[in-house]
Amino acid sequence: MALPTHASTLERIWHRTYQVICALIFLFLIAPILIVIPLSFNAEPYFTFTEGMLKLDAEAYSTRWYDLLLTFGMQAPDAPRDGNWWSDAWENAAWINAAKNSVIIGFFSTLVATALGTLAALGLSRPEMPFRRAIMAVLISPMIVPIIITATGLFFFYSATGLANSYTGIILAHATLGIPFVIITVTATLVGFDHSLTRAAASLGASPSKTFFSITLPLILPGVISGALFAFVTSFDEVVVVLFIAAHDQQTIPRQMWNGIREQISPAILSVATLLVIISIALLTTVELLRRRSERLRGLSPG
Repeated sequence: MALPTHASTLERIWHRTYQVICALIFLFLIAPILIVIPLSFNAEPYFTFTEGMLKLDAEAYSTRWYDLLLTFGMQAPDAPRDGNWWSDAWENAAWINAAKNSVIIGFFSTLVATALGTLAALGLSRPEMPFRRAIMAVLISPMIVPIIITATGLFFFYSATGLANSYTGIILAHATLGIPFVIITVTATLVGFDHSLTRAAASLGASPSKTFFSITLPLILPGVISGALFAFVTSFDEVVVVLFIAAHDQQTIPRQMWNGIREQISPAILSVATLLVIISIALLTTVELLRRRSERLRGLSPG
């Protein structure tokens, strides 16, 4: 924001200083991403910039680590890339299997978290709801409690109930971690919701389900989708709970990255990190667009 013309010299100095401080903080936060992306194209198996990379030598850069994401774990990685090769990659490549598991687990955990979180937010938004603050504190506690404590508790609970080492257990655990994000985003959307619309629909004979799907859901949909995206990212990024409750063959991308750091140090991890950064940027951009649309629907910002 520009300073007014009557701003004093001291105010102008502080304004420039404030801008420099914000720029330095932004650079500090973005620096790891700026470093990881070019390192993922390193032609050598190093986690540092080589002399050729610093000199911008084209031969010092390669996409070999991205190709390794397709071939690592294959039975015949050097075979001609025909239909059999792609079938081998789809069935046996470690990173592809980890990606499939992450997408499947993230998808179903997001469905569960979105459904339960939206219902909880609708209930908590009602002024007649008793003990709203206490219930809200309990529901968002997975965001506050250290993840190692949550993982330990889930491990002992799942061991007693038979959910350990199962995809169902992982999905439910990730849904538990994603529900708070759905509740917060949907609750924020419901702040400007006009409940007279639902009362009018009820007075005209609409059933609660008809009112919800015809009036409430379309108005809060941006918040629901935003919460779902946050829940999916939470599941896609989670590793501690998976280490505690998942079987050895139930690899997700974060767990595969963890194994890569411990067992075989490979710059392929940097390639995965770069792809995850791109996915995260795309999802966050979608969330921001949905937030602006929600504000326009509620009349909080100009169209």
